Amino acid sequence: MTGAFTAPDIEAAERVAGVRYTPQEREQLFEVLEGQLLATLARRAHGFENADPPALRFDPRLPGTTLPVAGPLRFTETDPGPLPADPADIAFAPLTRLAGWIARRAISSRALTELYLARIAALNPRLFAYATVTADLALAEADAADRLLAAGTYLGPLHGIPYALKDLFDTKGITTGWGAEPYQNRVPETDARVVEKLRAAGAVLLGKTAVGALAYGDIWYGGMCRNPWNPNEGSSGSSAGSASATAAGLCGFAIGTETLGSITSPSQRCGTTGLRPTFGRISRAGCMALCPSLDKVGPICRSVEDTALVLAALNGPDPADRGSLDAGFAFDAGQGISGLRLGYLPQAFGEGATDVDRAALAAARELGLEVVEVTLPDLPYDALLNVVHAESAAMFEVLTLGDADDQLNQQTPWAWPNTFRAARFLTAVDHVQLDRLRYKVMQALDGLFREVDTLIGPFSTGPMLTASNFTGHPCLHLRVGFLQSGTRQRTTLSSRKPQVLPGPTFRVPQGISLWGRLFDEGTILRLGLALEAKLGVASERPNLA
Repeated sequence: MTGAFTAPDIEAAERVAGVRYTPQEREQLFEVLEGQLLATLARRAHGFENADPPALRFDPRLPGTTLPVAGPLRFTETDPGPLPADPADIAFAPLTRLAGWIARRAISSRALTELYLARIAALNPRLFAYATVTADLALAEADAADRLLAAGTYLGPLHGIPYALKDLFDTKGITTGWGAEPYQNRVPETDARVVEKLRAAGAVLLGKTAVGALAYGDIWYGGMCRNPWNPNEGSSGSSAGSASATAAGLCGFAIGTETLGSITSPSQRCGTTGLRPTFGRISRAGCMALCPSLDKVGPICRSVEDTALVLAALNGPDPADRGSLDAGFAFDAGQGISGLRLGYLPQAFGEGATDVDRAALAAARELGLEVVEVTLPDLPYDALLNVVHAESAAMFEVLTLGDADDQLNQQTPWAWPNTFRAARFLTAVDHVQLDRLRYKVMQALDGLFREVDTLIGPFSTGPMLTASNFTGHPCLHLRVGFLQSGTRQRTTLSSRKPQVLPGPTFRVPQGISLWGRLFDEGTILRLGLALEAKLGVASERPNLA
């Protein structure tokens, strides 16, 4: 024994780890602990890049689960009508209409791109939604899309559509700063797979949207990204800029990511429609890794069907992403919802629920669905948050050990710098046990979705936000009404319900979540379409005068 540890050291460590040993047991620990520490220090000396994946990978499938094959993709075929005279009416149009106008050459991709760039120039200084605007690239891509169309080549419904990309995805030669001060000058040499797929679909990159530092919240090195409905508050996070830009009509659609609410939370705040697909559907190659067993990629749009259009373009396996799965996607906008069985957790619509929440459930009943109460097993779901803390701390160990975490703007107890530090005290044994708990949660949600086709509830319904992110089940969040609200505090991993503060009130959107079976996005999308049509609030837009 070298004297690196003393008995009081071990006794103090026991209190942090929540265990208790006898003096004799502590005496036996000395030699083992020294060897463990030496091995750990040797491993730390090796170091990793953020893109280096773990050997173990999460698979959402339980025994007996099969991957679906690709099915038909049938979208609504409607005449988009004449091109509006008001540029704002064009900017806020859903993808289904934008695609129709471009396909019919009622508007060129260049003209549409110039329209969005003008709106970005006017509104981004107030919203801080874009971290980087790629105007020259956007115009070049738009011109290329127009040339293809003129030559008779139409790449599909995203052809010539300008979009915004969360600044976690690599873009060759373009700053990808992850919203964080230590990385704000980072310029990658290659494009993320999502960028390649959207380019192949003909989409036009307007720029990189603001992301809360290292995918936390709505504060980045450029400031706080704002909610267009109430610019006095943040847009929630971490796909803050993607939701804000979409809600403000600064893009046709946007791409976000979610580890634990980062698509659905800003969609709730900004009134957008966010789709978090099944884990493994969309490649994360070239995207900043926060929690490899949890990170997911999905679209943020202004209507339900738009999210299906984008998912169809992005879905597919990728050997460069160890979590990728070869799951086919099918969607039929005309299939309807007859025969669907809809579940809800009764506590989700009790105390704390809003009138808008209850009206959404009532609207679902009026659609003729069989609506039934369901329950989930009593499990310590929130204990799984320690997995987020451990994985994220591992992916950014270099910041903690090198004291570069001090450069991050947010230094509150639940912001990354402190949770990264706290994670060093989580035990490996408990982490294995959390993985076993995760499997029980997978079984719990599998049991639930044997009873119902979909589940409906507010964004923060019981354990569903945490549980479904850990099991990999898909979630669609869509606007269903409005509330009068004061300025709301930003949400965090530890406190996800925003609080109302004194001050002026604003008319702000309120959404509802629909959860579905693994790989069954088509069902929740069809139900979302029906709810969207019945409630008739998707087309309303914020007052940005």
